[in-house]
Amino acid sequence: MSMLKTGCGVALLALALAGGASAETDAGKSTISAQRTTDAMVALFGQEKTAMKAVSPERMAAIAAPSGSVSTPAPKKERAAAGIARAGAAGQGTAAPTYDGAWLSSHAAARSDAQFRCLATALYFEARGESIRGQAAVAEVILNRTELPSYPNSICGVVNQTGSGSCAFSYVCDGRSDAITDLGAWDRAKRVASAMLAGAPRLLTEGATHFHTPAVRPVWSRKFAHTATIGAHLFYRQPMRTAMN
Repeated sequence: MSMLKTGCGVALLALALAGGASAETDAGKSTISAQRTTDAMVALFGQEKTAMKAVSPERMAAIAAPSGSVSTPAPKKERAAAGIARAGAAGQGTAAPTYDGAWLSSHAAARSDAQFRCLATALYFEARGESIRGQAAVAEVILNRTELPSYPNSICGVVNQTGSGSCAFSYVCDGRSDAITDLGAWDRAKRVASAMLAGAPRLLTEGATHFHTPAVRPVWSRKFAHTATIGAHLFYRQPMRTAMN
């Protein structure tokens, strides 16, 4: 029952009863008529109260809202999807690596794909004397390069890159044997590589693209931004080239 129809019904009945009451001249009849009017009003308001209880909270909100401000509730599936999305966003976040033995042991060393082996090999020959943190920093440089247009887009391409008579990573063309002789260091290098390829956040070098030891000072180290020093390596970030420069 709508509130408008019920209200009109109450008003019409009240007018009809009031008109009938005014036609009565006898005092007793007037009293009876007035009582009937009261009883009818109470009955109708009771019906209105019962009808209002049956109206949903959403409908009541729409009725009570000012003109022009009523909005149609989103379908149930859309509201549920929105709630799931908000819950997912609230639960997002990846814990920062601890770079300790427990963190290392949580990553498998047994992988056979080429990109994994290229990364582990680079860590073994370039940084096997470094801490876990130091090796992860070198891995960051390699992975950062794969995402830049001026470098190969694969790990193997980056670590084996040559040009201008030199190699990007010295072990590739230093003329020494590439045999793996320190199995403990090899296992650690593989685990660090596994962790980084699994998506460990790169938080150590601020996007570094180069590194060197204090024993040398490459020309680019005078031009690039120094971002970190970890163990025996200094890290630098090459300025990004854009269409404007």
